[in-house]
Amino acid sequence: MSENIITKEIPTFYFIGVTTKKSSIMKVFPLWMKVLGREEVVIEGVDLKIHDTNEAYRAATAQIKYDPLSLGALVTTHKVDLYHATADMFEYADRYAQITGEVSSISKLEGRLEGHAKDPITAGLSLDAIISKDYFGSTGGQVLIFGAGGSSAATILHLMMKNDVSDRPSRIVVINRSQGRLDSVREMVERIGTDIAIDYVCNEDPRVNDEIMDSLPDYSIVINATGMGKDTPGSPITNAGLFPKHGIAWEFNYRGKLDFMHQALAQV
Repeated sequence: MSENIITKEIPTFYFIGVTTKKSSIMKVFPLWMKVLGREEVVIEGVDLKIHDTNEAYRAATAQIKYDPLSLGALVTTHKVDLYHATADMFEYADRYAQITGEVSSISKLEGRLEGHAKDPITAGLSLDAIISKDYFGSTGGQVLIFGAGGSSAATILHLMMKNDVSDRPSRIVVINRSQGRLDSVREMVERIGTDIAIDYVCNEDPRVNDEIMDSLPDYSIVINATGMGKDTPGSPITNAGLFPKHGIAWEFNYRGKLDFMHQALAQV
């Protein structure tokens, strides 16, 4: 392994994604470092294929683990795949990483390689800022999530952990194009337990997604937690798909064509 490690001469933080050069973090990160008084730290993008090989994920993680000046990484699209391929390389994984089976933050502390899953915190804070307390109890809205990756699992976990029943939806529908990710989410849910009825739908036909979305009650929340519109083209629904009345459309993607967001805006 050591022969593949690049010895960095300056402190380096990595951004592990798909098309990292297009991300705003490449411009924002140096500004953060200036504020923190760590201007010597640079950011470097690592572009991997969606659902890349275990070898690719282990190589990217090994660079951080074994090079002293490789400080850590932010992981986006590859959160679940990377952790599944490299779990044995971490000396520590936080509770959320163990529950969701993903890692979005890689760091080192006193020689230990540490993995953290921040999505349950960040997605939860974002959702709580969007909706009011007692939202589900007062509206009867449900939740539809396209995608069953790390951010989807984190959002479901956040809703499951709500103490007040009025802050939990009565039903969540998770739709994904492959069965494996759905099985992982189901395993997480069953391990923890919840009173939320959760439907797991394996489907890749956007017209079927339209039908499921059309069946939702008013005030429901529809989330695009896929990479469609950013990492891959398109949207999980068609232009004919009808969003719930008085509902919320939440686009997780923050750049790209954002087709899903524009489909929702067209119905406002």
